[in-house]
Amino acid sequence: MRAPEAPSRLREQQLSLTRHLRDPQGQPAPAGIEERRLAVYRDLLFNNVENLLSGNFPVISRLLGESRWKTLVREFFRDHRCQTPLFPELPREFLRFLESREPNDPPFLLELAHYEWVELALQIAETDGPAYDPQGDLLDGVPVLSPLAWYLAYRWPVHQIGPDHQPDTPPPAPTLLLLRRESDGTVRFSTLSPLAFRLLQRLGEASGLSGREQLQALALEAGDANVTAFLEQGQLLLEQMHATGVVLGIETR
Repeated sequence: MRAPEAPSRLREQQLSLTRHLRDPQGQPAPAGIEERRLAVYRDLLFNNVENLLSGNFPVISRLLGESRWKTLVREFFRDHRCQTPLFPELPREFLRFLESREPNDPPFLLELAHYEWVELALQIAETDGPAYDPQGDLLDGVPVLSPLAWYLAYRWPVHQIGPDHQPDTPPPAPTLLLLRRESDGTVRFSTLSPLAFRLLQRLGEASGLSGREQLQALALEAGDANVTAFLEQGQLLLEQMHATGVVLGIETR
């Protein structure tokens, strides 16, 4: 009758061990395990997590300094419950952890973390988009935005923040950025003008319109009465996006 108790005892021992490994200061070590072996496990697990996160969030780790950074990682390691077992998703879990914290960090920290995480996210993103004609007319056809070109807007100038530049208040205008993944896997960042950002936003959200219709709608939004000149400027912008692979071509029917 006692045999079924063994699995429950084993599970409790495992839980006791994992609780201690996650929180050595707050949870007692399980009985019967040599302290030297426990120390090896404690250091190995935490250092693996800390090394991975510092590689994905290098600006934040330098900005906070070694002590504050490791304290933050320790809180993540102790308190956060991951939603996925996949190791490459650990930086995304760290971002979720930061999103759930009380706002006692530097005010720009969450956006900076997203900015640092998104490079990895784009590197491992899967590509799946509609069929397109790379030589089609960008005004008469429906432009196809590359799934490997992401447009981002931040309140803070995340691309400029570092140990020597930590602003107290965000600037009046948002920071508009474009990320694109090259054929060799390299992720490149560039700044966007408000017009370019809004055009990309429309291509991503209001698909189905021709390039001409998109630009006409933009001219109306901007209150520009000279629609002809606006179309000419917009066509040049579309062609530039096409040349850099941000716009792949036009949809094929």
